[in-house]
Amino acid sequence: MARLTGALFLVALGVMASPCAAQPAADAAQIQALEQEQANAWDAHDARRYMDLFTNDTDVVNVLGWHWRGRAECERKLTRAFALVFAKSQLQVHDVSVRFIRPDVAIAHVPWTMTGALSPAGGASPPQHGLQTQTLVRQGKSWRIAAFQNTNAMPETEFPAPPPR
Repeated sequence: MARLTGALFLVALGVMASPCAAQPAADAAQIQALEQEQANAWDAHDARRYMDLFTNDTDVVNVLGWHWRGRAECERKLTRAFALVFAKSQLQVHDVSVRFIRPDVAIAHVPWTMTGALSPAGGASPPQHGLQTQTLVRQGKSWRIAAFQNTNAMPETEFPAPPPR
């Protein structure tokens, strides 16, 4: 019995030290790099490069609540947006958090700041802050964004207390 327990301990130790155990860290690093590439592609105003980070059948909901389906539609609309509204915009992503649902599926929360965008009226927009929620899937050795929800954000505050009764 002691031999069996010792053998099981060594097998468990070997599994924990195997490359599979390090895989989530490597995958998280790949996703972090993808998020930085998202900012780099945005700052280059290159819709194709930006959309290469997404699956072909991606679903995107932008900060206005517009639902775009598929990489081709997203690239077409983003190309148009880069021509004027986002022509001088710069995107920063920071403090990205990643949670793995399965080894090939992850959720990322991506806080962002954007400067240089135009407002809907055409004037300069103040810096904006927001949060993207992304569902990412592994395709081969790469990670791609399968679903993307973008939300403008404001600092969280406490809800007001109800009036006394």
